[in-house]
Amino acid sequence: MTGEARTTAREDLAEERTEDAAEGRPGELTEDPAGERLRRWRLVLGGDAADGTGHTLSGRDAAIDDALTALYGKDDTSRTGRERAGGLGASAPSVARWLGDIRTYFPTSVVQVMQRDAIDRLGLGTLLLEPEMLEAVEADVHLVGTLLSLTKAMPETTRETAREVVRKVVADLERRLATRTRATLTGALDRSARVRRPRHHDIDWNRTVAANLRHYLPEHGTVVPERLVGHGRASRSVTKEVVLCVDQSGSMASSVVYASVFGAVLASTRAVATRLVVFDTEVVDLTERLDDPVDVLFATRLGGGTDINRALAYCQSRITRPADTVVVLISDLYEGGIRDEMLKRVAAIKASGAQFVSLLALSDEGAPAYDREHAAALAALGAPAFACTPDHFPEVMAAAIEKRPLPVPDAWAGADSSR
Repeated sequence: MTGEARTTAREDLAEERTEDAAEGRPGELTEDPAGERLRRWRLVLGGDAADGTGHTLSGRDAAIDDALTALYGKDDTSRTGRERAGGLGASAPSVARWLGDIRTYFPTSVVQVMQRDAIDRLGLGTLLLEPEMLEAVEADVHLVGTLLSLTKAMPETTRETAREVVRKVVADLERRLATRTRATLTGALDRSARVRRPRHHDIDWNRTVAANLRHYLPEHGTVVPERLVGHGRASRSVTKEVVLCVDQSGSMASSVVYASVFGAVLASTRAVATRLVVFDTEVVDLTERLDDPVDVLFATRLGGGTDINRALAYCQSRITRPADTVVVLISDLYEGGIRDEMLKRVAAIKASGAQFVSLLALSDEGAPAYDREHAAALAALGAPAFACTPDHFPEVMAAAIEKRPLPVPDAWAGADSSR
């Protein structure tokens, strides 16, 4: 992954510099096409005699290459077979300067990848405990996950700065996700409340025509609707209950962030009663904090073991209207508790009439690691487990509320014990 990240950053830079030239922005591009190709390959390969370009960088390009080398080192390996490592030193000021450099030279998406690699490769996580460092980084979901894992070691002087960083990311996520989520769920809630004698404005004409096709009068070219199909208007009372049961083990950091945001959005929907439960080997009900997802996040404890059965037992005990309840388990299914009891618990929840959704991850990070045996066992119970992106989550919830088949992404449609 290190080589891929380095190459991605360098390729992105080379493409960006070419676009600079095309749009007339200042740069160091040569008018010689062959020379320009060598320059771009030099930026991608990272230098040393083995890159074969023979091209020397200067000015801005040299500074960019230095920023990449500080993190990733060189592309080749030494004669001892060891990969050359980058280095930013232990000095917070030098790291802060490097963070400023990469924000100058690279787009935000690449900056976030490089920051993540710096935390993983160079052990810079502890430097995030300093307020000055937090103010210098580019905030994203992954950074929030790192901060949450450091909360126990975080000094009081840093805590408020960390909260502001988390609040900024949460606010951005809410702006991106809230409107579509509320609209999708409101439509699902309305459709799930269909009435037999709808008002004119509440008639679902597509369903009405489909239900009355046998009453088609060819001589008049029309359908006589003997039975109207419609949906009631949004209720002012609670019509559905949603229980989010979220694994807070270390590998689920991004899922915890997104689940907290969605929990707050669901809780703000009048017709939905939302409960948020997080767990490792202990179970914590954070429902009372849902009005502020930042409070929810700082109440979590990333890391530790996993007892899914215990968490589901708690959620099951809080279900009062099974036919109107959706339970969403967000976990990689690496169960540290009693496996057979966990499966019996899922079967019992489904048998009660509640809808059960199993998400292996709620994030944009691609296919997660997960327990394939447990995923196959859930699928056999009629509860397919699949990864879900934040953009797809509203559709999944709408289907669960309407008791329709879940819109499982194509990549997971054939998931079984062979996966």
